[in-house]
Amino acid sequence: MTSHLLPTYARADVAFERGEGAWLFSTTGERYLDCSGGVAVNVLGHAHPHLLEALTTQAHKVWHVSNLYRVPEAERLADRLCSISFADLVFFCNSGAEAMECCIKVARKHHAASGHPERFRIITFEGAFHGRTLATLAAGGNKKYLDGFGPVAGGFDHIPFGDVEVVKRAITPETAAILIEPIQGEGGVRVVPNSFLQSLRALCDQHGLLLIFDEVQTGVGRTGHFFAYERTGVKPDILGLAKGLGGGFPVGACLATADAGKGMVAGTHGSTFGGNPMAMAIGNAVLDVLLAPGFLEGVRKKALLFKQRLAEIHDRHSDVISEVRGDGLLLGLRTTIPNTELVDALRAEHLLAVAAGDNVVRLLPALIISDSEIGEVINRIDRAATNIERALAAKREASGATV
Repeated sequence: MTSHLLPTYARADVAFERGEGAWLFSTTGERYLDCSGGVAVNVLGHAHPHLLEALTTQAHKVWHVSNLYRVPEAERLADRLCSISFADLVFFCNSGAEAMECCIKVARKHHAASGHPERFRIITFEGAFHGRTLATLAAGGNKKYLDGFGPVAGGFDHIPFGDVEVVKRAITPETAAILIEPIQGEGGVRVVPNSFLQSLRALCDQHGLLLIFDEVQTGVGRTGHFFAYERTGVKPDILGLAKGLGGGFPVGACLATADAGKGMVAGTHGSTFGGNPMAMAIGNAVLDVLLAPGFLEGVRKKALLFKQRLAEIHDRHSDVISEVRGDGLLLGLRTTIPNTELVDALRAEHLLAVAAGDNVVRLLPALIISDSEIGEVINRIDRAATNIERALAAKREASGATV
């Protein structure tokens, strides 16, 4: 069938018509266990009753008014995010890329407002992914994503991941900030050591730089804490948030301290749809669930069980899975075969997963996944890996027979 969609995605030949909890149901009536989570978005799974109630209630009130007027639900969500974080100020937008664009602008404007407009450069790290806009692509520095789009936006200095001495040498009088993901999601589920983040905090304090955390993928309970930075002992000055914040509804946010955000006065930034009543009602509903007593503790318990069971899979199938990575329910399987082959084999077992860099397959289940469903995920990975091993053995045997 011919599609008029711009062909920027290599889409799998399956479509879904409804979801329930950790499960998706295809248009052909097949049931899939969802460990892709809309790429870390569906933190409360599909059709969560509290989110449905918030959506339908707000839909009967008002959808959009613009930021020319007060939006009480936006004020409430900002208050709640600041009360549980380092931040004093929040800007709402519609996506992770927009959130990170705002983070970049906040950092640069801070120094301009401080009398140092020459301080606009931002240190970033190889393997990072910060979005698909021209500025966030430049921040990530991945040549594959930059090719063909003309001159690369300036102001970003890319350095190797994890070397403090290299960071020190990269700091110049033009440096404004350091930008990093606490866990590189797209880059291969690489967990940044706490000691490295602590060193970055110290360098920022020493040189008057701002520390920016990209928590678009790691935030909103994904690591078993509302923010991943909570597990590191390090507080940023600016933070980008999205994906899980709307539980499937498009929401992004830039959080900042009052000092970091001092340059962002009226007219310096804006968004037509950002902070709209629909998105804010659903964002508040997501917080209702995640901040309920015991919820995040339950996520941490599930994550421990999941990682232990994945370790068993690694032991059984080390010919296919060379390493288990990640934290919380942001988990990765590094493979000995092309990661897309494992993704395809998992989908054949009706388990959905997501490819990442460094030949890793990401598992991003809903935070409400049950222990029994985790067991079912393990069973399906086991079957997929077994099938791959059998195919590899048959190929080796055929090759030997040919020789």
